[in-house]
Amino acid sequence: MVSDLSRLDGARIAFDLDGTLVDTAPDLVRALNAAVVPEGLEPVQVAAVRAMVGRGARALIARAYERAGAPALSDAALERRLDVFMDSYRAGIADQSRPFDGVLDALDVFAANGAVLSVCTNKPTSLARSLLETLGMANRFVRIVGPEDAPEKKPDPRHLEAAIGGKADRRTVLVGDSEPDAQAARAAGAWCVIFADGYSEKPTGALGADRLFKHWNELPALIADLLELE
Repeated sequence: MVSDLSRLDGARIAFDLDGTLVDTAPDLVRALNAAVVPEGLEPVQVAAVRAMVGRGARALIARAYERAGAPALSDAALERRLDVFMDSYRAGIADQSRPFDGVLDALDVFAANGAVLSVCTNKPTSLARSLLETLGMANRFVRIVGPEDAPEKKPDPRHLEAAIGGKADRRTVLVGDSEPDAQAARAAGAWCVIFADGYSEKPTGALGADRLFKHWNELPALIADLLELE
């Protein structure tokens, strides 16, 4: 059966950023190690970071200490490590980060068929916009919304609502890779589609998504078919 892509017209589709649109783990691990290795931790490997991303930089640093069996940082110490992380990350925000295979083609299909695209990310808006501008992707989205531009960050549904510009409905889809995405979509009453090769801490099949996908070339037809069920 050929999917009817015209069903995408007017659909509001919000995308998570790290681990969904862009493979940012190599630059995140570079910045993370700049923040924690001088404090005595062993370097964190890229594979480990892919399972730790999704709840923001503070949580990423805290998780690094937890995984190392080190004492938890005080709030002041965490803020100092965060400053180092942010400085390092900004300095090379797209040195090694790249959109996942098929992302740009899929975004072209969505745009050509009238979907309204936005970004809903727990990465600070300024960093998200800088990354997407550096990669030449920012102009594909009507909004790029980090946590400081929403009442609360994911998994709170109000983050998704800020990204789509209003209340979600059954023509709204959140495409993500991890539990905060699935929880935000469900709470908002939107469809949830999860990228199976993203950065989830949990098995993606256990997240309760409406659909999973393995490659971005599957996504436009998958969402068009999902919208047929509205």
